[in-house]
Parts: sequence; structure tokens; C-alpha cells
Amino acid sequence: MPVRYFIKQLLLPPGVLFLLLIVAWWLRRSWPRLSAACFVLGLGGLWLMSLPVVVERSARALETEQALNSGQWAQLAQQADAIVILGAGRERGDPAWALADQPTGVALERMRYAAQLAKASGLPLLTSGGLHYGTPPSEAQLMADSLQRDFGVSVRWKEERSRTTWENARMSAEILQPLGIKRVVVVTQAWHMQRSRWSFERAGFEVVPAPVGFLGRDNARPFGGWLPESKSIWQSGQLLNEAVGLLGYRLFY
Repeated sequence: MPVRYFIKQLLLPPGVLFLLLIVAWWLRRSWPRLSAACFVLGLGGLWLMSLPVVVERSARALETEQALNSGQWAQLAQQADAIVILGAGRERGDPAWALADQPTGVALERMRYAAQLAKASGLPLLTSGGLHYGTPPSEAQLMADSLQRDFGVSVRWKEERSRTTWENARMSAEILQPLGIKRVVVVTQAWHMQRSRWSFERAGFEVVPAPVGFLGRDNARPFGGWLPESKSIWQSGQLLNEAVGLLGYRLFY
């Protein structure tokens, strides 16, 4: 896992863009034209990744599933048998919580939405997410604890082994399908929903998408989002990772 993570971070932007800048500096005397090309590509790529307007327009290609409206929440019990929340990492050893691991802000966004769906529909919840480099508790356990403590919602099942979206789907199927549950509401980020729905359908589920956290909407930034922001670099990285992941899943699974 560490090796795969290292390679992934190195080959995907912004990692590869920083590499181009390093190469540009290294070749500045021996290959000035190649150096200039690497510099333009590296700096230009970082600039594009930092623009909110680029994030907004790129996200629209991935955010193909429509949001549920509040009028549909109570009707979910007629369309599905359970709600599945996909993990989104953890914050390690947060001092504000006695050095206990906590769900990330992205995970909390999913959990908040899933809690409202569960309260409105009465559907049971499954949290899905494994360990961090083999260290407990699992993401599924962290989410279950937070859902109970912060949102007053109990989790019925915890899938605690998965490390990828594909494993989220397969391992959730191992828990739910023997119980006769084949229709699920999947809660995840809007830009992650295409790959999530594809994975869960391949695992044998009928999926009701419940996307949250849309990035492809008006960013309400001055000058139409053409000024660089540090947050946009992270968001662009997530979108690029998702696009590569979606392509890879369809090629290899």
C-alpha cells in the first residue's frame, strides 16, 4: 500500500507537475528548450489546478447523478432496503478529541446527509471503510461512533476491511446480500458517485444514488473564479484522481 500510494502521488498532479519543475531546473543549462517546455507545463498545470472555475467545469463531467430532493427522502424505503455510506479517510490523533482518530470533513458531509436520509426513510445504515495501514479503529467504526454521538443515528452493519471503492462494494455485498438486501442507497461525494454506482452495480446491487458535496456548481468567487486558490488545487487533485480511477475500473474490473 505505501508503495502504491507513493507512485500514485508522484505520477498524478500536482506531484508530476512539481517533478516537471524540478526537471526544468535540472536541464536549464544542458537542454534549455526542453527545460523551458517543462517549466511552462509544470507552472501552467499548477495554475490551472488552482482556479475555482476549472474545478467547477471539470466537476460537471463527473457529477452526472442528480441530487435527491427532500421530498424523495421518505420514499426511499420503497426503493431500497439499506443505506450505505462510503468512508472518506480519517484525521489521525486529533488533540481536540483526546488524540482519538476522527472522520474527515468529507466523511462528515456524507454522514450528515445519510443521517437525514435514515431519519426520514427509516432505512438501516451500513458504514464501509477499512483500517489505516492496519491500525484500528476502522473507518467504518469511526463513522458509526460519530453517527451515534453527533447525529443520534445507529448503524446496523459495519464493513471494516475495504481499502478501495471496488472493495467497498464487494465487501458490503458479502454482508448485505446473504440477508436478501440487494437494493441500496449509496451516499458519497457527487464526483465519486459514477465509480461508486458502477462498482455497486457490478457487485449485484440495485443502486439509488444519493450524491452530496457537488463541486460543479457556481463557486461564487470574485472575478468568476479566475483567481487562484489553494483549496482548488486539492479539489482538482481529487477530480483528477477520480477520473483516472473511473477509467481504470472500467478497463481492469
